Amino acid sequence: MNQAISLEVSVDDQRLDVFEAQRLLRSYSISTAAKGVGFGLGTLRTPLGRFRVSDKLGAGAALGTVFRSRVACGIWQAGDAVADDLVLTRILRLDGMDPDNANTLERCIYIHGTNREELIGQPASHGCIRLRNEDMLELFELVPPGANLVIHPPQQHRGKIIFLDCDSTLSSIEGIDELARARGPDVYAEVVALTHAAMNGEVPLDEVFARRMAIIRPDRAACERVAALYVATLTPGAAELIQQLKAHNWLPVILSGGFAPLIAPLARHLGIEHVEAVPLDLDAAGNYAGYGQTYPTTRNGGKNEVIREWRHAMLPQRVAMMGDGMSDLETQPDVDVFIGFGGVIARPRVRQGAAHWIVSMTDPLSMLGILDGTIHANS
Repeated sequence: MNQAISLEVSVDDQRLDVFEAQRLLRSYSISTAAKGVGFGLGTLRTPLGRFRVSDKLGAGAALGTVFRSRVACGIWQAGDAVADDLVLTRILRLDGMDPDNANTLERCIYIHGTNREELIGQPASHGCIRLRNEDMLELFELVPPGANLVIHPPQQHRGKIIFLDCDSTLSSIEGIDELARARGPDVYAEVVALTHAAMNGEVPLDEVFARRMAIIRPDRAACERVAALYVATLTPGAAELIQQLKAHNWLPVILSGGFAPLIAPLARHLGIEHVEAVPLDLDAAGNYAGYGQTYPTTRNGGKNEVIREWRHAMLPQRVAMMGDGMSDLETQPDVDVFIGFGGVIARPRVRQGAAHWIVSMTDPLSMLGILDGTIHANS
């Protein structure tokens, strides 16, 4: 095998080039991460920089072989309806050579075939580099172990992102208050008071978050009930608004201090792919086992951190945020457009500070006008 083989990936062009002694040998359309570029564990983003091919896995396996934890465990055929993001056909395992990407092996970042071939040519993966399966077969034979790879950072600004709060915005409930309801009226009253204090900016969010969870300690039954309640209490006009946003090339992202597994059914119902919210852990018996105490949205300024990370990862042309609370208003310096939402709870400090204020989602065209800059006044 020719040791002069090297690889380069263009995130902007969604292309992988194979070079032999600096001569272009092959070019393949690819998919890098739907969430853009980045280095953190669990971010589902494609890392950048210098890498080497540390392992080649799957030699001799049939086209469409499914790999789980790098072990062959079945065959996928074109047309099979599978919701999972499958690792197929062959694996080139990558090892990062720079300080920023030194965790690449730990993150399990590969070049591999995919069951989502129809998405090749656009960012769609969970961090890996996907190829069509026939292309993966060919690439596997061309590339020797130890071959060098460079993933170039994106330069093109593309797309528009809107971050949407969940509680008292997309849904009329405060999920953590509803978790407290199962603990009885006294606990419920105490937690609701803490929630309002945090959302009104009277008490630091991180202090309130820990206090509420120490009181509630939700179990699986409570979590499932609240997850269903999120969908049942969808804010009027929210579903139509999301459809219009997507039709006008806005990428909706739920950005919440609520709990990710409880919000996920609402996101699926609305067709929102990305949820940035707090992890929640239950043990095998369904009992409370903790939450993501270091997750950014458990503290004041945390939503700003998430927005800045998305900006760096995606290079969007325009960024917006809509929400009802002080933790949402805090994001105003980090977005191009901030919209305060008072359709569930009208918080005076948010209304006063918001560049734009709405109390209904039932007029998506006006909302789009605000987002695109054709409506300027605080309404």
